[in-house]
Amino acid sequence: MHPLPSHESLVAELRDLRPRGLPELRHCTREALRQAAVAAGLCAGPDDELTGIEELLDAAVLRLAGGRPVRDDDSCDPLARAAAHSFGLFPGRRGVPGTDRRKAAAGVYGVTTERFRKSQERVVIAELASAVLAVTREAGTGESADQRPDGIRELAAASAPAAPPGHAAPVTSGAPPRPRPRPGARTAVPAGRITVRVCPIEEVRDVDILVSSENTYLEMSKTFRPTVSGALRRAAALRDSAGEIVDDVLSRELGVWQRTHGRTGMPVRPGTVVATSSGALAAQGVRRIHHAAIATPVGDGDRYHVSLAVLGEAVRMSFELGRHESEFLSLPMSSICFPLLGSGRGGLPVETVARRLLGALRDELRRDPSWSVLLVTPEESHARLVMAASSAP
Repeated sequence: MHPLPSHESLVAELRDLRPRGLPELRHCTREALRQAAVAAGLCAGPDDELTGIEELLDAAVLRLAGGRPVRDDDSCDPLARAAAHSFGLFPGRRGVPGTDRRKAAAGVYGVTTERFRKSQERVVIAELASAVLAVTREAGTGESADQRPDGIRELAAASAPAAPPGHAAPVTSGAPPRPRPRPGARTAVPAGRITVRVCPIEEVRDVDILVSSENTYLEMSKTFRPTVSGALRRAAALRDSAGEIVDDVLSRELGVWQRTHGRTGMPVRPGTVVATSSGALAAQGVRRIHHAAIATPVGDGDRYHVSLAVLGEAVRMSFELGRHESEFLSLPMSSICFPLLGSGRGGLPVETVARRLLGALRDELRRDPSWSVLLVTPEESHARLVMAASSAP
């Protein structure tokens, strides 16, 4: 097992490398990058250290792009494009001077080079460092799944399409063996299957759609609240070098939707699902956030009512919206992640939510088994209740 460098050390070395460029890599401090390349299995010693680091950066940018080819057009994630320009990773751009590389990266966001240097460039470098660490973990030589700092641990997999109508699919006590992925490759739950993991939803990686639970006014939780909505809002926000939020992406885009549809300050029908981009979560391979309006405020707004029927409607609408986005936005999406909707401030029992969600999810997978589903909860006890609900007659 090879040790992994810290995120801070990678950020420092990438900042030093950015203006110099890859041709000057041998003259840069690169101990953290070397450690990561060794852990990813991309270099074994001094002779291939430089090429290994370059391959590692290529793999990290590929990961930022969601595993798709990195192109310099709007079909590619802007974080990946800006990172590729910043470090000269596009073909024929390796030896381009640092000022020209920065100008090209700034053009991705449509800002001046000075604005980019002070704001977006810091985010790009930080996210590239995160992607480097993710590549090393996924290569299988850095840390085991149980040692990951994100705490993801797969508990069960259920084959939904194989279950006869009205019966729960079988649950196994562990994840099946997985082939070792190539660096930067997307990993996903097998098509047609439902998988349960103990994991905060904001730490999910390589799943196309994350579903957030919202109230019927589409008002996201405050970023300091321990809710799914607050956690995703916090994780998707773009920040400056001091960690201050400079773009509250999800809330801002929901506001645009409300103004466009004339619903500002007004409720939507329970079960409505609205899509936004994933903001900074794009660095984790997430493409879209679906906001499911399931909670109706009661009284002075401190309490919420969630109907079981609304849970099924939210599941159906999210799949429908995902298919629409795949077709009309040319986003090849096939995986979706749900929290235990309504079991938090909605007040519904976890067992009840689990049975309702599993039923709705199996219905959708019978209609379209090309999708894969991830159910997440930060509580192991809740995951076990989901497993029990899945195996119940």
